[in-house]
Amino acid sequence: MNFDRAALLSRTDLQGLEFCHALAAQTDSWIQELFDAAMAKVPVNGRVALLAVGGYGRGELAPFSDLDLLLVHDGARAIEDFASNLWYPIWDAGLKLGHSVRTVAETMKLASDDLDTATGILTARFLAGEKSLADEVAKGASTNWLNPKKSWLRQLHARVLERQQKAGEVAFLLEPELKEGMGGLRDIHAIGWALSAGLVLSAEDTISLARHNETLTRARVALHQVTNRASDVLRLEDQDAVAVHLCYKDADALMADIAAAGRSVMWITDEAWALLDPPKARGVQPIAPGVELVDGFVQLTEDANPAEDPTLLLRVATSAARHGARISRSTLAKLADETQPWPDPWPAGASDDLVALLLEGRAAIPVFEALDHHDLITRVLPEWSPVRSRPQRNAYHRFTVDRHLWEAVANAMELRDSVSRPDLLALGAMFHDIGKGYPGDHTDVGVAMFKVIGHRMGLTDEDTDTVILLIRNHLLLADVATRRDLSDDATITGVAKELTAPGNVDLLRALTIADSLATGPSAWGTWKAGLVDELARRVKHFLGGGDITDVLWRLFPDAEVLEMMASGQVVARTTDDSITVVNPNAVGVLSSVAGVLSLAGLDVLGADVHADEQGMAASKFRVAIPSYGPVDWEPIVSNIYKAMDKKFALQARIADRERTYTRPRRRTAVVPAAPTVRFDDSASSRSTFIEVRATDRVGILFRITEAMVDLGLDIRHARVQTIGDEAVDTFYVRNRDGSLVTDVDHRKEIQRAILHAVTRAD
Repeated sequence: MNFDRAALLSRTDLQGLEFCHALAAQTDSWIQELFDAAMAKVPVNGRVALLAVGGYGRGELAPFSDLDLLLVHDGARAIEDFASNLWYPIWDAGLKLGHSVRTVAETMKLASDDLDTATGILTARFLAGEKSLADEVAKGASTNWLNPKKSWLRQLHARVLERQQKAGEVAFLLEPELKEGMGGLRDIHAIGWALSAGLVLSAEDTISLARHNETLTRARVALHQVTNRASDVLRLEDQDAVAVHLCYKDADALMADIAAAGRSVMWITDEAWALLDPPKARGVQPIAPGVELVDGFVQLTEDANPAEDPTLLLRVATSAARHGARISRSTLAKLADETQPWPDPWPAGASDDLVALLLEGRAAIPVFEALDHHDLITRVLPEWSPVRSRPQRNAYHRFTVDRHLWEAVANAMELRDSVSRPDLLALGAMFHDIGKGYPGDHTDVGVAMFKVIGHRMGLTDEDTDTVILLIRNHLLLADVATRRDLSDDATITGVAKELTAPGNVDLLRALTIADSLATGPSAWGTWKAGLVDELARRVKHFLGGGDITDVLWRLFPDAEVLEMMASGQVVARTTDDSITVVNPNAVGVLSSVAGVLSLAGLDVLGADVHADEQGMAASKFRVAIPSYGPVDWEPIVSNIYKAMDKKFALQARIADRERTYTRPRRRTAVVPAAPTVRFDDSASSRSTFIEVRATDRVGILFRITEAMVDLGLDIRHARVQTIGDEAVDTFYVRNRDGSLVTDVDHRKEIQRAILHAVTRAD
């Protein structure tokens, strides 16, 4: 039997559905030969038929898809022996096999109760044996699926919603699930099954789904080929190879196409499923000039003219968000056909219409998606086009740029009561990353763009300047809070100089929270939230006329740690996510603790150091709680004591771990930058500030602090942060005599030592 599957898998001229059909056809021939061979070896007394079901039944067989086979019979004897002789050669070939052996009656009984069986046999395809038996299955499958008592459509829709919630959205995720995700291949399959049960889809939408099915299938097939395994999540580290395989210019172009396909599939299928539960409201209700609610759908009135009144677009959108209603297809089509690009300046009151939509918060997201599906946002904001479906290819972000901005607006509106100008907060959230679609630093580009956009919108100069301040500083609070010493007067005065007024602090704090939550789970947490809140409180106090000395008390040590230091003993105290070590002020303790934590596989988020006049020192490390469960601190504390007592081969152990440690998969598409060491004399009035950026690796904090100690530095405060694959660590240091590090030659040696420390394992 000739089944040269490997040769077919290696072909690059066949892609997408063409490849799937070719693989299915080749597999058919092989399976038919196996069937004949099994029948010759174990003759069956009775009728037998072999059917391909599921994706194989549709002929859409991806390189590493399961072979789903159904062997039906009419009570034939020796059927189990026959089946074994059929299945074993498939297993021996290393293929994943989904198989079942049933009578037609058993198949129909199971299909009448089980959704997976019912949908699987809808596309059953005869392979070998008695075709009449296969025809009975096909007829029974159709009859069962059309049975109105079974409510198959509602069961299918419930399954779709459950699956989508787990897998997320293909259109907006950094690493989309091509098959199971919302807007993925399974949604297209489900609509196909639903159409067989009576759901309605327009010819235009049917053609669109077929086109998107090809786009997503091409990506899935290529993913299987380049990874040589069954994988439906298009992970960051595989996107470049898939793009090359499919002859895209780069991975960004590939992901933009996938996002566009996922967006369209999601919108079309969601609209189709909505027909199952049409709005219960009936009648006509005017809700805005030119806009009415008709039988639960937002529609334009008959006399509404989008060509003459472009602001109808936003009135329709705001009405839909406010009433939680869909915009009718006819209205979206009319807006798309007739709405002209907005003039410069905007019509009077139009900026209020945009703000009104943004103020609806999360309810505005599906409305934005509907508008964007018809390319209507660019009529209002031509600058939107480059961020539309634009991927952010690092693991710090979950969403494409456009969805990130909508999520940020929704989050910001949940904080509207914390600011005096929620309208400016909404605009800041909507535009803070608008520059990401353009060359150059996205913050600088965004500032320049909003100077134009704000004027076009008709905002006052003061309001435009406030939104620009938010765009320019949207990363400020998070960066300063997680990298700087909040008890240093230079930290507080530096932020205050940028924000100028207490109200701006409130706005930026709310934007920081909204932006971080929209970024992803690694961008926000209780530790970061506490630091941002404390920084904002201190800056606001200072800008409100308060004495800066009132807010310069240290966050560390607290009263309990001071009591521990007064004991004069070596003590370690742990919480769920932190460890505090108190000891006589010995050189290198910070480095030792960092090294032991690294050996334990813990990610350090921040470190604080304090020394008193009695020669006692305290170090506090906050760590990320591992995904596998709580930290077992007992062996870690034991190893710290050993390291401090010079009875633990810390350097050798870290070197061993570096050699044996499997690096985690890539978390950013950006090529890692060369490591840098930067001194900033404006960051502190009482210490020398050093920022180190380098590719994250095992023991990096230990290596850096070890190099600093070797060159006579006293580390007073440290912050550790990992962004994608890059570690960004900041340190406040002094010379051993308490003086600032100002000697130029000394600084050069420090830089040399740190760069060597972070690169020597390469």
